[in-house]
Amino acid sequence: MPTSSDSGDNHVPPVRLFGTEKPLHQALGEGAVADILLWRNRNISAAILLGFTLIWFLFEVLDYNFVTLACHISITLMLILFLWFTGADIIKLNPPDPRAVTIPNSVFHWLSNKTNQTLVKVYKVSSGEDLKTFFMALTLLWILSGIGKCCSFLNLLYICFLGTMILPVVYEQYQNEVDYLASKGNQDLRKLYKKLDSKVLGKIPRGPLKDKKKL
Repeated sequence: MPTSSDSGDNHVPPVRLFGTEKPLHQALGEGAVADILLWRNRNISAAILLGFTLIWFLFEVLDYNFVTLACHISITLMLILFLWFTGADIIKLNPPDPRAVTIPNSVFHWLSNKTNQTLVKVYKVSSGEDLKTFFMALTLLWILSGIGKCCSFLNLLYICFLGTMILPVVYEQYQNEVDYLASKGNQDLRKLYKKLDSKVLGKIPRGPLKDKKKL
């Protein structure tokens, strides 16, 4: 927590990791995803965590083959559906609706929108319009490439998943402490960027999009 000795150095307002003073649940959209990430429904969150952990365990620890696993899952589901349809009259339970096993079109629409938004952001960053963001993106990609040499893609994906399931709920409980540390780090980064901008970045010509906006 901040102390009296630190108050004179805080020239920058406290950094909020999610941009506003809104509660974290509201910042995450207040929907089912926010409930899962913040463990509002612990049974669903725990089931997702255990399911993803089981997948990671099968592929990374037991060295299970993806094609074999997909075939075994398909065989199991087909047998269950076959027995269900065959014995529907005996067990007095109607077979599932075909719509229950189909993927809604909205899912593909959402994926398409997210992909297009990502491509547009990559294009804008690569244009050189904002050199700070450009070099930060290059640094992040370079770090990720180094991490990729040390662990497999599934391990990296699983680590990111664990972070997504754990960090939001931890941040919600210790928001003030984390925001204070983020504010101090933001000040240090601003000072470092000003030095880098005055000595290096300021001497690099801007991209064509920058010139067009000035016209």
